[in-house]
Amino acid sequence: MSTIEQSIDVEVPVRAAYNQWTQFTEFPRFMEGVDKIDQISDTRTHWKTSIAGVKREFDAEITEQRPDERIAWTSVEEPRQAGVVTFHHLAPEKTRVMLQMEFAPEGVVEKAGDALNVVERKVKGDLKRFKEFIEAQGRETGGWRGEVGQDPTS
Repeated sequence: MSTIEQSIDVEVPVRAAYNQWTQFTEFPRFMEGVDKIDQISDTRTHWKTSIAGVKREFDAEITEQRPDERIAWTSVEEPRQAGVVTFHHLAPEKTRVMLQMEFAPEGVVEKAGDALNVVERKVKGDLKRFKEFIEAQGRETGGWRGEVGQDPTS
């Protein structure tokens, strides 16, 4: 498993940054390589991606969600990936978004990309585009304020 940790400060309140991050169908607007995300249920999403010529579809399950604090997820099947994004109040109009992700690269192309830190650079770029997106909007495009409890057996 490989681990990535990145953060970015955005010039919006915590609530706006968090609410925007719950709008998964909007991710293709700022995440490179994400073609489409369908919201299947409150806790399940279906992703279609094409990154470095590798097309993939997978489902992800939200395992924990606390409004204005954190969203954690894991892939439902192989290849495994999991992560958490947290939101930190810095000032009334400033939030730090921190992303931690673990993933298992598959095949020669993905393993080479991982060794060259391609995924880490991609995540950094995605966070930069999220910042540009939310700051240009001035507010979130929507939000889901529900809570998902962490499974104590995991």
